[in-house]
Amino acid sequence: MAFDNLLLAVKKASKGKKYKKSVTEFWFQQERELLRLQKELSEGSWKPGEYQTFMVYDPKERMISAAPFRDRVVHHALCNVIEPIFERTFIASSYANRKGKGTHRAIEEYQEYARQFPFVLKCDVRKFFPSLDHEILKQEIARKIYCRFTQRLCHAIIDGSNPQTPVHDYFPGDDLFTPHVRRRGLPIGNLTSQFWANVYLNRFDHFVKEQLKVPGYIRYVDDFVLFGESAAQLRGWKQEIERYLGDLRLSLHPNKTHIHRTVCGVPFLGFRTFPYRRVCLKAKVHRTRRHIRVNVRQFKRRKISPERMESSLNSWLGHVRFGQSGRLEYNTYWELKHQDVNVFKHPKGSWRIL
Repeated sequence: MAFDNLLLAVKKASKGKKYKKSVTEFWFQQERELLRLQKELSEGSWKPGEYQTFMVYDPKERMISAAPFRDRVVHHALCNVIEPIFERTFIASSYANRKGKGTHRAIEEYQEYARQFPFVLKCDVRKFFPSLDHEILKQEIARKIYCRFTQRLCHAIIDGSNPQTPVHDYFPGDDLFTPHVRRRGLPIGNLTSQFWANVYLNRFDHFVKEQLKVPGYIRYVDDFVLFGESAAQLRGWKQEIERYLGDLRLSLHPNKTHIHRTVCGVPFLGFRTFPYRRVCLKAKVHRTRRHIRVNVRQFKRRKISPERMESSLNSWLGHVRFGQSGRLEYNTYWELKHQDVNVFKHPKGSWRIL
């Protein structure tokens, strides 16, 4: 692997984490570490390190696995090479982890479809990352990556995944032991996992658009929506989708897959989205305000800097201002004032901590 690629990967992997101990230690001996990493990769002797795992409960319980920093450098270097190959095969309506896409663009396209169609089928894949089948993923990678070296590196990262939340689903053709024998699950915290999620569902995207011929379709990781003229049409598509996902050893979440009228507003990517307006979901607002209160307490104890407090607040503002959130912003501003946080509204719209 080219040294310049590894150098670029270090910069990408360090973004927003420059003051973490593992990152500074790597930077201190950067040239030596990169030469060693390049040698291991060229010889095929590189092996993933041990993951650090922790649980988050926002809003549901999830296991997050963090790879060592030198492994994250390898992940970025690999994606620098394979991302352009797969990117040109992805459909335009896939919005996660892609340049020029994202949640806001997905919601804007959702609203365009909501103004055209009366019904929407909102789907969610049950336990998506823990369910990703390693053998199927390797087959999807091999369809576009012919380089043996690159394939081996992809397989090393996939095989080096730590055990995820157990999923014991049975699919047509399985015997009693199949769900226990097949390896599955990718760490949510890996860049490669986020990218491979798109690779895994890429042919499914083409199936929906080219075979089912769904006129309005949007996917963001494992959340996707289909728009149609009638509920009966959507129910027919749902049956076809369930059959196709079964071939990928995935299943729809029974409690999160429903048909809605678009005029009633549908929860999608953090907003309740209507054809002509959007508002933040209450659960999302409560979680974020709770996070802000935690940051305020740490700020008062001088555990976080004013700059970090500012960055957190303005990141939240950028999200909520995408919806109709004037009252929410007003209430949060005065709540900070009442907690003796000297917050100032800059004329350009951002908040400053004085």
